[in-house]
Amino acid sequence: MSLLQTDAVVLHVADYLESSRILRLATRDAGVQSVVARGARSSKKRFGSAVDLFAEGQAQIQLKQGRDLHALNGFDVTVARPSLAVEMGRFTAASAIAECVLRLVHEEAAPAVYDALVDGLNRLAAAAPADTASVALSVLWQVVGEVGYRPTIDDCIECHTPLEAEDDARFHAAVGGTLCPVCARRAPGGRLLPASARATLRRWFLGETFPLDELAVRAHQRLLREFLAQHLSDNRPLKAFQVWETGQW
Repeated sequence: MSLLQTDAVVLHVADYLESSRILRLATRDAGVQSVVARGARSSKKRFGSAVDLFAEGQAQIQLKQGRDLHALNGFDVTVARPSLAVEMGRFTAASAIAECVLRLVHEEAAPAVYDALVDGLNRLAAAAPADTASVALSVLWQVVGEVGYRPTIDDCIECHTPLEAEDDARFHAAVGGTLCPVCARRAPGGRLLPASARATLRRWFLGETFPLDELAVRAHQRLLREFLAQHLSDNRPLKAFQVWETGQW
């Protein structure tokens, strides 16, 4: 066994046996890790707010070779983020971000993804309720990009012909980006991506925050959902994303 001390964020919490909880953590140094916090339900002294969703801090994890579930020895909380739980739009957006990180990141160091997650949760916690969907979409596209799936939107992904910024373009989630008119004729399907939507994506990739009307939010949520469906390693639905997208809470 070895002790790992690393920055971590709580992305999922589940009760375990009579007194413990299982947490899924996004860590800076070891990707996503599943840990058991023994006694977390019976006493608040040892872990306190460390078992709260979206809490961030320094985790001490006892790694067990060949095991999928490790022991959480301690968790020193530095940022609790209670504001993410006080408004349903903000909470469901944060949950969708957490779900995507859990599905896209495995047990290897991913510091750039971790930084994008932490920065995104901070931005979401500070966002006005009307801006939470736009902020969440920006964060999700940044996470997707840091994982290595950032789509091409300024060139044809097949022939690499530059696309004019003012032109609409055909977007294929399966191939990972936009196509020029010639290549689009050879690849039926996909979705027409207006120039304004391409400009929005470009700004989100840079981490910008700006208002977006409800129709545009819905269109971008659908685009991201279709893109994620093509790049996840299994066919399991994104349940938290669905709740966030449909607003069914």
